[in-house]
Amino acid sequence: MTLDPDSPAQLRGRQRLALVVLLGAGFMLSVDFSILNVALPQMGEGAGITLADLPWIASAYALPAAGFTLLFGRVADLFGRRRLFLVAMVLLLAASLLGGFATNAATLLTARVLQGFANAIAIPAAMALLITAVTDDRARARVLGLNGALLSGGFTVGALVGGSLVSALDWRWAFWINVPVALVIVALTPFVVRESARPAGVKLDVPGAVAVTTGLLALVYGVLLRDWIAFVVGVVLLGVFWFIETRATAPLVSLQLLNRPSVKWGNFGGVVAFVMATGLNFVLTVYLQEVLDLTPFATGLVFGLPGLAAVFAGILAGRLIGRYGYRPVLAAGLLTQGLMVAPMLLIGDSTTSLYLVVPSLFLLYFGHVTAIVAYTVTATSDLEEGEAGLATGLTSLAQQIAVTIGIPIFGAIAATRSDLTEGVHLAMRVQVVAVTLAVVLIWIGLRTPRRGQPTATSNTKVAHERASS
Repeated sequence: MTLDPDSPAQLRGRQRLALVVLLGAGFMLSVDFSILNVALPQMGEGAGITLADLPWIASAYALPAAGFTLLFGRVADLFGRRRLFLVAMVLLLAASLLGGFATNAATLLTARVLQGFANAIAIPAAMALLITAVTDDRARARVLGLNGALLSGGFTVGALVGGSLVSALDWRWAFWINVPVALVIVALTPFVVRESARPAGVKLDVPGAVAVTTGLLALVYGVLLRDWIAFVVGVVLLGVFWFIETRATAPLVSLQLLNRPSVKWGNFGGVVAFVMATGLNFVLTVYLQEVLDLTPFATGLVFGLPGLAAVFAGILAGRLIGRYGYRPVLAAGLLTQGLMVAPMLLIGDSTTSLYLVVPSLFLLYFGHVTAIVAYTVTATSDLEEGEAGLATGLTSLAQQIAVTIGIPIFGAIAATRSDLTEGVHLAMRVQVVAVTLAVVLIWIGLRTPRRGQPTATSNTKVAHERASS
């Protein structure tokens, strides 16, 4: 798909205010995610959680965030996206207050679970409201580009500010910082964000919802704890979900939607981008601190400075998609992300390796953010009004699962070598090969249909015509 670069892209005052609210919510959630990760050691100590159990603080958030995203994306379609978005913001507000006042493990983990639910509700609803607030294709691409830039900037700002905030004040402020922002969003949303149209006579596919939610929970749990029984159960349940959807009169997920090349390959590109980025960040963090003996603050600078520069990629990516279409931009972004790992195969035990790491990260993050914007545009293109929440739920699901499994996968790959530097090199070689192969598959999968071959959009129109007849 190529967007017309000369198409009008004027936004009205209310649209601008709505975009500020929705983009601000996404930025807040990404900042919150990074700050809380930085504060994990102090948080565990304050709540009486041992070092061995510290990963549960992250897992308590990741399980509901990944397991319920698809369900709440569909619920938002059926019962109102603005309503669900407001519920999520109120829930985040309550969870942040609870977490900030936590004095024991049970309270802290409860707060993290509630934050995970808030994320699972907010992200698909906010994204659906975002893409339906702007009808012009060129303007939508730029808005999604800005969203990608803000998400990247949020992760970076959280990583840079988190350590300073926790050191200067207290780990509890990693929770409390959400409170004033959430209050402003809750106050403004009813006045500037329009409620979505709700389809009449459509019921929630309860069997499908139960199957996909329990399947995703088991799958993510299995990956996080390397529990193969849970992983297999998750795969089986997702197979059951697929079987249910083929026979449901009002399926939770339209298989026709999943079969669209833009949805299928766009989300595949998103999974690859996030799995590789989170995996690389993890092994590089271990390398910088354990091999080069950098302090946490210096490590934050190594990641943070290139991350801030890459924020501009989000803005540029929207313009490039408007001019050239999402297929070449997605492929180019992913390829840049993958190939910029290659120079770091030369890193060693000396701090001179930073001369390779930092410049490579500048270009790698630029490609990564470009790929994030492009996959979001790709996977949410050519949609019917009632499919926006589900499609954005799928993009959010791709992100949540990828962020969750990236660290266990590449941590396990690096651990296969007794020497840490060799393990990091192996993980990086896997990244280069895997991303290159993924780009080839995406390029082929998103190719323009041959003359006379029906497109996803035309198939959708035919289906509607058949249904009406």
